[in-house]
Amino acid sequence: MSNLKILRLPAVQEATGKSRSGIYSDIAIGRFPAPIRLGRRAIGWRTEDIDTWIASRESARPAGNGRGQ
Repeated sequence: MSNLKILRLPAVQEATGKSRSGIYSDIAIGRFPAPIRLGRRAIGWRTEDIDTWIASRESARPAGNGRGQ
């Protein structure tokens, strides 16, 4: 079995720096990974999906230090 881990919302917020509403807004428009259902009232995100999303943000960042240099 793999080392698959599931992150709950507070951990996703901490890892991404996004607010709860920002996460759900981006899910609705396809800019953030959708959660998986863990139970009737519980959801979570695969660490792999969140890591991939973070990496995609880093590759979208402009070259340089972000200060116009």
